[in-house]
Amino acid sequence: MSTLVDTNIVTRSAQPSHPMYQPAVDAVDLLTRQGEVLCLVPQNIYEFWVVATRPVALNGLGLSVAEAQAELATLKQIFTLVHDTPFVLTEWEQLINQYQVVGKNAHDARLIAAMKVHGIKQFLTFNTQDFVRYQGITILSPFDVLRAPPAPPQSQSQAP
Repeated sequence: MSTLVDTNIVTRSAQPSHPMYQPAVDAVDLLTRQGEVLCLVPQNIYEFWVVATRPVALNGLGLSVAEAQAELATLKQIFTLVHDTPFVLTEWEQLINQYQVVGKNAHDARLIAAMKVHGIKQFLTFNTQDFVRYQGITILSPFDVLRAPPAPPQSQSQAP
């Protein structure tokens, strides 16, 4: 199964001194070992860049352009990048009307639109409450992932 990873997970994973670093890294690691395909969409990349290059005094990571580029390269190695299609805009418009989304929450609706267009059923985020309104997806926090019983190993067929 595929899981879209929220920007707050990748941002915390780039901050070893942050209290949410370890749960973010451990949840990503566990889901990967369980065979999940962990995805990002272009919006995650844009949002990460904003936070990564924003000064620490303004709640950013304070990375230089070169450091942020290196972090992006690492993210692209760890996660599957699912590209935008014109259908994401159409789905987003339907979601904002259906759920009466206003203001900043429109960014969240765009992530959900990309999930729906690409058939991604799970979303990993620290902000679970921001997404509970959306039907048809499973919202996971790193804490949910880490306290869940281990998933059975994926069976691998063997050639005769």
